[in-house]
Amino acid sequence: MKPSTLRNALGPGLLMAGAAVGVSHLVQSTRAGAEYGLALLGLVLVGCALKYPFLEFGPRYAAATGEHMIRGYQRLGRWPLGLFVFLTLATMFIVLASVTIVTAGLAGALLGLETSVATLAFVILTACALILTIGNYRGLDFLMKIIMVVLSLATLVAVMLAAVERPDWSGLWAPLSESQLLSGAGLAFALALLGWMPIPLDAAAWHSLWTLERARETGSRPSVVHASTDFRIGYIGAVVLAVAFMMLGALVMHGGDTELAGSAVGFSTQLITMYADALGAWARPLIAFAALATMMSTTLAVADAYPRALRAVLELRDPDPEAHARKHRARYLGGMLLTMLGAWLIIAVFGRHFTLLIDFTTTVAFLTAPIIAWLNFRLLTGPHTPPEARPGPALYWTAWVGLVFLTLFSLIWIGWRISTFQ
Repeated sequence: MKPSTLRNALGPGLLMAGAAVGVSHLVQSTRAGAEYGLALLGLVLVGCALKYPFLEFGPRYAAATGEHMIRGYQRLGRWPLGLFVFLTLATMFIVLASVTIVTAGLAGALLGLETSVATLAFVILTACALILTIGNYRGLDFLMKIIMVVLSLATLVAVMLAAVERPDWSGLWAPLSESQLLSGAGLAFALALLGWMPIPLDAAAWHSLWTLERARETGSRPSVVHASTDFRIGYIGAVVLAVAFMMLGALVMHGGDTELAGSAVGFSTQLITMYADALGAWARPLIAFAALATMMSTTLAVADAYPRALRAVLELRDPDPEAHARKHRARYLGGMLLTMLGAWLIIAVFGRHFTLLIDFTTTVAFLTAPIIAWLNFRLLTGPHTPPEARPGPALYWTAWVGLVFLTLFSLIWIGWRISTFQ
């Protein structure tokens, strides 16, 4: 391939950011600020910093080798690939269900619909299926990035205006002993928050697939430097927005009498109202549309990622994937249909328990994070990655600290759960 340029490399990192600014931001970060003020801010920043290496390894590996991480897992042996496949199959339905139910809630709040969340989710998933089947995702993705910028700017402005309205921040930094974070419920929420902050570690494999797709479209594979830079831009943006949503929830809702709604539509209505209170009533339609478009982009990204991952697994044994173009497309569509059907069934059964579904999904993501982190670390520091593309000392030792951090918190959660049953 001809030498890449940064212009050609840009793209997958922004797509990752678009996928990240979803449930973890609009729901979990806002809830964290509303319920605990800024007590969890430091934990979120540390968690994002320590998860960074394992997510950056995705585009790094694809740029260095020209193959996706799933094939890399296969090179590590049968059990790493089998473990990744198991984790993917175990989480793909509930992850897609979680992002879809928030999108459905925003659609109901924006349009003022009294329809059940299961019906709204069916419409959302059908629209995603049509968009991805027709193949116009790239153009829509470009539009979603523009709308995400609108939401980002509006969020930052809302934070500044809310800060002016609440000059006294003393109540936002409650000591741990008073914040209830040391309780079982507080610990459970903290782990759930970290699970998807700013995005699950599965996204490393997704990112490697998107990087190769971008290279196929442009005819130029990015260098490791360009791929890492592109990722860093999107990642930093996602972290900044996570902080902004937490601050907005803290400044507008913490210490007040407002109780967070337990339904998707109810929570979405509260979210839009929070913006309107900070920016003015004129902003309500704009924010509602921007938030819906952002979550639609997230739903599209997740609905696209899992079928790509499933197809990549099925094609590992194909001697010549290019010779099976028809099977290549059919596998993608079959995986998309399977994932969407499973997600909709979960929403139809558990849709009324919105916050429980979100907390369960994000907790599962956190508990599986150490395993995925270890696989990514082994792959990028092993013989299957060219020496010049392996992580440098800073990234290497950050990854080690991140492994300890993720493992420790997972063990704490497991220990807490065991104690509750005794």
